[in-house]
Amino acid sequence: TCIIQHPKVWEASGHVGGFNDPMVDCREMRGRYRYDHVMVFVPESGDSGDKPVFAYMADTPSEAKQRKKAEKTFGSVKTVALSELPRPWDRVIAPDAEKPGTLTDPRQFNLMFYSYTGATATEDDKVYLRPETAQGIFVQFKNVIDTSRVKLPLGIGNVGKSFRNEVTPRNFTFRSREFEQMELEFFCHPDESQEWYKFWRDFRMEWWESMGLAGENLILREHDADELSHYSVGTSDVEYRFPFTAPGYGELEGIAHRGCYDLTQHQQHSGAKMDYHDTERGEILPNGARKGERYIPHCIEPAAGLDRGVLAILCEAYTRDESRPSPEFLKIHPRLAPIKAGVFPLVNKDGMPEIAEKLHADLSAKLWRHGLVEIDAKQSIGKRYARMDEAGCPYCFTIDGQTREDQTVTARHRDTGEQERIALDSVVGWLTERLGL
Repeated sequence: TCIIQHPKVWEASGHVGGFNDPMVDCREMRGRYRYDHVMVFVPESGDSGDKPVFAYMADTPSEAKQRKKAEKTFGSVKTVALSELPRPWDRVIAPDAEKPGTLTDPRQFNLMFYSYTGATATEDDKVYLRPETAQGIFVQFKNVIDTSRVKLPLGIGNVGKSFRNEVTPRNFTFRSREFEQMELEFFCHPDESQEWYKFWRDFRMEWWESMGLAGENLILREHDADELSHYSVGTSDVEYRFPFTAPGYGELEGIAHRGCYDLTQHQQHSGAKMDYHDTERGEILPNGARKGERYIPHCIEPAAGLDRGVLAILCEAYTRDESRPSPEFLKIHPRLAPIKAGVFPLVNKDGMPEIAEKLHADLSAKLWRHGLVEIDAKQSIGKRYARMDEAGCPYCFTIDGQTREDQTVTARHRDTGEQERIALDSVVGWLTERLGL
């Protein structure tokens, strides 16, 4: 779907009027902070008297700096949200300020980027960069139904760029202004929507687990009623414990039961019918056929941030083992490893390079759809192993002097460093079996 979309699409979806974050400004440092992310160090007793208290943004340098100042002032401190403190905030020192009382009252800040089409920059020419891919699917719903001859339940997926005017982008690709989304809008009968919501909630959790994210670092959290978006009947988040959120979690994917909100909104604003004629429902007629039923489908939306997913996989895979010659490596799931195998001639002579090139060609021919196979004859064998470990390559095959004698190679396992001899002509089958291909 289009990245630049007509303003009326976003008016119908509620983004123009409601896609806002409350922000507070610092008059001293000209900084801007998201209101619901500003925390404050206060004395353990809760009563600071006439002394100032110290605000900070979590997971930023201001946290350690303000904590140090607060502990020097009060000794033992605790954390409260800025929203819990009474206004005016005359004694609150902003995260990057030196003086108290510089924070403004919260104001709404729209998160959509906008531009203008044509030669003149008037309000009539205003367009928006999409803050999500979902709305492009909703406006194309009837087009897909009418041209594809499909029946409900069905899903329409979209992968692409989205843009949000984040005031405080941080933590590498976790929160950025330009990001990749993977969204599915799954349309179904209203009576079946709760069951489908539960199905997608559980299925998406299992999918992330199959990518190598499991254990205590991955959770499925149901939203409380006061957390739900205006369109949501129910929402669950798949969350991962990133190093910068620990001991807390950050969202990887949201699974939302959007009800019929979006299709209803676009129907009301555009005048186009968004209902679906289900010929397999309704009362049975005398001729044995169904009368049919018209309804606006409900929608279940699994929406994942691909950038966050890749970041989570890298964080989970990063491993440090001081007992190894090269202590850092990526313990990434073999199915996700961009380099599936490394092929190394022990030395660059005695026919070893030729055998390595033949094995590399055989593996590449088998695995070209799934990932790379690298051949490397430079530096010591230990450094070559280390380089592959750091890239997350799960298996390496070394051709040495014994290979010419008995047609075997050394197969090395990334995670354990263990080595075994296997037949040269069985390497392709041996590797594909372990990669699950």
